[in-house]
Amino acid sequence: MIPRNDMKNRIDPVCLMKVTQSGNPPSFTINHQTYYFCADECRRAFVADPQKYTTANANKPKGWWGRYLDRLNKITGGKPPCCH
Repeated sequence: MIPRNDMKNRIDPVCLMKVTQSGNPPSFTINHQTYYFCADECRRAFVADPQKYTTANANKPKGWWGRYLDRLNKITGGKPPCCH
């Protein structure tokens, strides 16, 4: 469980936005881990399908590198490039 005073560096697992400490941010606990959200909509999306946000994106690179790899995998069909 995440202490409330340690929320300044927490990221919403759905939209990847920073969760602020102001007010009382929505939260959800699953498998003894508490996740915090920027809005109720993100919490509802997470509760509907937690696997989508905890396992699939856990090891996925983020930022421009992640977008580059997504495009590369889409173009190549997920196959590694061949040497000619």
